[in-house]
Amino acid sequence: MPEADQHKPFQHRRLLVVSTNYAPELTGIGPYATQLAEHWAASGAETHVLTGMPHYPSWRTEPAYRGVWRAEEERSGVRVHRRRHYVPPRQSALRRAAFEASLLAHGLAAPPSLRPDAVISQMPSLAGGVVGARLARRHRVPYIPVVQDLMGAAAAQSGIRGGGRAAAVASRAEQYALRAASLVGVIHESFIPRVTAYGVDPGRIRLVPNWSHVQAPSADRAATRARLGWRDCTPVVLHSGNMGLKQGLEVLVDAARLAPEIRVVLMGDGNQRDALLARAAGLPNLDILPPADAAEFTDILAAADVLAVTQRASVLDMSVPSKLTSYFVSGRPVVASVADGGGTAQEVQRSGAGLLVAPEDPAAVLAAVRKLVEQPAAADELGANGPRYVARHLGREAGLARYDAMLTEVLQDAQGRPRR
Repeated sequence: MPEADQHKPFQHRRLLVVSTNYAPELTGIGPYATQLAEHWAASGAETHVLTGMPHYPSWRTEPAYRGVWRAEEERSGVRVHRRRHYVPPRQSALRRAAFEASLLAHGLAAPPSLRPDAVISQMPSLAGGVVGARLARRHRVPYIPVVQDLMGAAAAQSGIRGGGRAAAVASRAEQYALRAASLVGVIHESFIPRVTAYGVDPGRIRLVPNWSHVQAPSADRAATRARLGWRDCTPVVLHSGNMGLKQGLEVLVDAARLAPEIRVVLMGDGNQRDALLARAAGLPNLDILPPADAAEFTDILAAADVLAVTQRASVLDMSVPSKLTSYFVSGRPVVASVADGGGTAQEVQRSGAGLLVAPEDPAAVLAAVRKLVEQPAAADELGANGPRYVARHLGREAGLARYDAMLTEVLQDAQGRPRR
């Protein structure tokens, strides 16, 4: 292979990435879909993305896109095709179904006018998985769905109203999308049993963990705390990210009520934000902040004493929070109020960067926080394990190389010759 082609391994290929979330969204799945598409564009591929209007994590369409039905943008060498969809301000099974149905209808009715060589979709969006499978079938090209969350399990485990009925419908859609695939990527091995239960051959499943997509903190920690109004003598427990049902953030509000000497900070947005504000009314030691921008995000994480990840007790095998990769980069210890044995608990244990406590138990959260505050050397050692784990296992180059390997595999025929 000529040297120039080695640096652009997907030269002359046309790829379609289907992802409901994409830049300028800064949290959740969006950054991974964005960095993946931009990586393939830099690798020589003509890369297209079929996506929605920016709305996450606030669950409000960004002002610049309100009233827009279709839009095409060029972002860092990627052609982005946006389609309008319904955005539910509050979550219920019916509203979530309307959200997915609008994505599905607009994605199938007005797909990009191109014939790709392969289609790659990011799931948790059921619509994205089905759209990707249908478009790949229409053009008779390989299809790779990547499972970031399992919506069938999410409907059953997250506590969403009407979730029991929605779970069966969601599971059927997931089964359709996954069984149609050439290969299936999963971000964590805890997803594999449920994916194989859908009838996917284990030999077609590839592990593609999320990488750390943020920069290491660089600002002076004391200066960041001073700017945020966090006193040196007051321990700060910070949760960053989506404020949704599955997070069960009520446990942190209740912990703040039990411990006035500790400041609890919820930084982010989501459909449960207003309910959390109401629950926290009158608590002087609890702050709810908007999402931080990319330039200061990890500096704020690093300024906290403890970083919290929480999930409802019912959440087991449907989600591994993307926030963990950012938490580990920050170098601060993690307290994980999650079900033992789930993917989130496994990642925290594997990293050695935090403590596990029972979910939905404010007293257990406080006991872990106080232990870390009273033993700063031990807390610092736990925190230092996070960047080490990122360096060994969550590097961006290694993560993208796994996607390259999947794509290369499906673009070859049985004899290993390039598929044209």
